[in-house]
Amino acid sequence: MHRKVIIPFILIACFSISFSHSLFQAEDPSIIKTIEPSSENYEHFNTMMDVLTHQRCLNCHPSDNVPKQGEDSHPHRFDIDRSNSVAATNCNTCHQASNNDYSGVPGAPHWALAPHNMRWEGLSRIEIAEAMLDPEKNGNRSHEDLLHHLTEHELVLWAWDPGLDINGKPREKPPHSKEKYITAVKEWIEAGAIIPKTDN
Repeated sequence: MHRKVIIPFILIACFSISFSHSLFQAEDPSIIKTIEPSSENYEHFNTMMDVLTHQRCLNCHPSDNVPKQGEDSHPHRFDIDRSNSVAATNCNTCHQASNNDYSGVPGAPHWALAPHNMRWEGLSRIEIAEAMLDPEKNGNRSHEDLLHHLTEHELVLWAWDPGLDINGKPREKPPHSKEKYITAVKEWIEAGAIIPKTDN
């Protein structure tokens, strides 16, 4: 091939490879975007995080392997921790598919501690968001998977139906309605799941 033809061909090929690589990077959920918060995305992010940092969520995302209970997030009674695996101390032995308001034991389908690599207790909102988007920590979930988990999973949505505690008192719900939270999560993810540079 003539040299005058080869050089433009090489340049076009390199440009095509680079462009394709850029597209792949933009679609890769492992790429965490970080920009200055726009007013709309910042609001959606903080609405979502107001819920995810509430004790209804954090109690089962411990950093010390001990699930927490109550509005004060005290350690789970009966010395329960992540190492318990025998039937008598398995979560589902007491936590059934629905709340038991007679005994005060909360329940929802798939009741369990979050995986150890999804420990949120003590993390900032930004650190929690980074963990949620990290495939090595979130169970290799895509943004679509994450959207499904955060807005449709029965255990997550239990936060708005927490039942009564052992004293017959209604448990505190997250600070936003379920509908507002779901809208915020969808808008945040559809806008690219952008994490603000600074916490609220």
